[in-house]
Amino acid sequence: MTLTEQGAQGYSGTLRNDAFPTPRRASGENSPRVLLWHTWISTKRLLVRFVRDPMTFVFGIVLPICFLMVTNVVLGDAIKLVTGASALYGSVPLVTLVGVMNGASVSVLGLVTERSNGLLARLWVVPVHRASGLLARVVADAVRIVLNSCVLLCIGLILGLQLKQGWLATVAWLCIPVLFGMAFATLALTVAVYWSNPILVEGITLVSAFLLFFCTGFVPLSQYPKWIQPVVEHQPLSYATEVMRGLTLGGPILHPLIGILVWSGAIVVVCAIPLVIGYRRASMRG
Repeated sequence: MTLTEQGAQGYSGTLRNDAFPTPRRASGENSPRVLLWHTWISTKRLLVRFVRDPMTFVFGIVLPICFLMVTNVVLGDAIKLVTGASALYGSVPLVTLVGVMNGASVSVLGLVTERSNGLLARLWVVPVHRASGLLARVVADAVRIVLNSCVLLCIGLILGLQLKQGWLATVAWLCIPVLFGMAFATLALTVAVYWSNPILVEGITLVSAFLLFFCTGFVPLSQYPKWIQPVVEHQPLSYATEVMRGLTLGGPILHPLIGILVWSGAIVVVCAIPLVIGYRRASMRG
């Protein structure tokens, strides 16, 4: 063996052993033992992207705050005359829920972008748990929803909203947007993995606008025409708004709580399997 061959063999051995060591894993990449850790890593990546993306603040916080202040100035007195209570007890929950729905467009745009530029496919071949990427998106959405809801609740308190049912009820108040927001985010992601088109954001905005104006958050159910009252009464935003109103002002909670639980659970059950299948296909195709 010549000196050149010996040097090449020594160099290749060093390169193989040092630069590219053989990984030693206590468990496989799809083991439940690594799922929590891998999900946390992916969640941090998504949260950093949310912080750096101005659209997160525009759709989730800025626009809802502007809408809340405008409706309180323009319609506040009129709604109080009809309902007998401050309009904030209905408008703050309603605007919070709409902000949650519009904020889902941030996740949709992120998924569509990562799919189009190939990042989703590159992440699929990385030795991480297969379920961590999808779970991380849901967890990151939950964190975003909690932060947005806290900000909007504070704005409502500044405008005159009062927490008349105590702090325990306030914590439950914050749980309702998270419950419905995670279900709606699951629905939006399911549509996005099968229809990777940015126009989906406009579709989410139209859905939230329709639910916004046909909801009991602004005016009582009796103020709507009788032919549309069943739709208004049983749509998810009406249930969620009534629960949140009852947790601050007081009123019935059990019936609307059951309604929003059924809506959120049904959305998750219907979308769970299609979302997993669609996310897998989108990741493998790039």
